[in-house]
Amino acid sequence: MTFRRAPGRRFGHLIGAYGLLALTVLLFLVFSLALPDTFPTLDNISAVLSSQSIPALLALGVTLPIATGKFDLSIGYGLGLAHVVTMHLIVSDGWSWPLACLVVILGGAAVGAVNGLVVEFARIDSLIATLGTGSIMYAFTGWITDGARIVPGPHGLPAGFTALYDSRFLGLPVSAFYVLALTAALWLLLERLPLGRYLYVIGSNARAAELVGIPSRRYVVHAFTGSGLVVGVAGVLLAAQQQIGNPSVGMDYLLPAFVGALLGSTAIRPGRANALGTLVAVTVLAIGLAGIGQLGARFWVTPLFNGVTLLIAVGLAGYAARRQLRHRLR
Repeated sequence: MTFRRAPGRRFGHLIGAYGLLALTVLLFLVFSLALPDTFPTLDNISAVLSSQSIPALLALGVTLPIATGKFDLSIGYGLGLAHVVTMHLIVSDGWSWPLACLVVILGGAAVGAVNGLVVEFARIDSLIATLGTGSIMYAFTGWITDGARIVPGPHGLPAGFTALYDSRFLGLPVSAFYVLALTAALWLLLERLPLGRYLYVIGSNARAAELVGIPSRRYVVHAFTGSGLVVGVAGVLLAAQQQIGNPSVGMDYLLPAFVGALLGSTAIRPGRANALGTLVAVTVLAIGLAGIGQLGARFWVTPLFNGVTLLIAVGLAGYAARRQLRHRLR
């Protein structure tokens, strides 16, 4: 016997899965009508894509630990350390920029693996563990820079390095295509490969995952390693964007990343962290911040917007998870 979903329940599912996408379109239309001369232009779209690419990468990166029910609070500190080390290796030590970038990216993956090992084998809560490792990374950032900025010499940075962020493809910033590529890779990993299914099972019930033979500790370490790898890439791009090493940069990106990842867990696949949902959530945030900024909002509106959105995202994510659980039980 085949059971068909009731129309009301089907409509509720569509709203839950695609409501955030509809909100994205609605916000764009509203701001375009309010600011017809500036908001819907190609220059504005390019500026928004460029400014929000690094928060988007970080949001996608933390999606992996969140899928396992863990949180990586070290990403802000890791971003600051990665971009400072990149600048230090190129400017102060004279390394070739491809080698410096490779070392920083691999170093980010190694730091992520350490986070996973601390969480799983030391049995420390992920919030506490990653906050502790993040503080250690912040100390290394201060040690490397001695609290001062790393400024390139009169000849500046290599053109190939700055082109990692400044170049354009198909008329749009190349950084936007990094985000799309990472989204596609994570979608394939989480939705189509066994590893993704294992991560979701661990996030739903780690004990049950162990009982059915899934090595939870190993896969959680893998999730943190992937998150660290993305942080390393984002740190390289941040260095190419800012072209100086600023030891105080990093923590400003923590809240937007978690807002994007948690809000994304309420879209496309409600109730669980997913790459497409995170991309939609980041787009909503980017449009919202750009719109209120062009309307002349004060400087404190941005953190207020992020904080309120985070609270809403956490509440909606919890509701979506409970709704999905009730559906499974029925």
